[in-house]
Amino acid sequence: MPEKKSLTVLLERLGQLAPMGYTVGLHIRFATPLIYKSSYPPAWVDHYNAHSYYLRDPLVFWGVGVEGTTRWSSIPLPDPFGVMKKAAGHGLKYGAVSSYGPITSRSIVGISRSDREFDDAELATLKELTIELHIQAKPPSELTRAQIEALECVANGDRHAAAAAKLGISESAFKARLQSARVRLEARTTSEALRKAREYRLL
Repeated sequence: MPEKKSLTVLLERLGQLAPMGYTVGLHIRFATPLIYKSSYPPAWVDHYNAHSYYLRDPLVFWGVGVEGTTRWSSIPLPDPFGVMKKAAGHGLKYGAVSSYGPITSRSIVGISRSDREFDDAELATLKELTIELHIQAKPPSELTRAQIEALECVANGDRHAAAAAKLGISESAFKARLQSARVRLEARTTSEALRKAREYRLL
């Protein structure tokens, strides 16, 4: 999905904080983040994804179970698959993780460096950025029944006149519903609104 400018700025700040890169999962719902970004070394990202480490990563388990900010070295969870040791082999020797938001829409952000532990001031900055990213990326919580019906007609391939007739309203009223859905979803086109509604699981 297109990033808001504010998200781009926040990610740039996060990148400045993390010499070895970051990973960001915002508004994780049903085990899938609404927005996912990673600037970790490509070789590590490929290895991580190829072995489905997200199912075994102690940082993910910590982030799902705890809301807060901490250094990787302070996480007491076991690492039977050696995910952290393998990460260190790719230069991610020190790191921190921050988790924020309700369990139904949790955001988890990790940062890393190769030379030293993150200090307390850097942890505070990570916490602040995680909260700001979570807030800026928050999707609409709902659409009206009328907006949903209009988008579903478009999704089914109905032309405006046919959709209006199906809903028992005028074509202009149907177009107004689509327009209000676009505004609600901050979408420039109806197709973008439809895609966002699906991503947000509003349809």
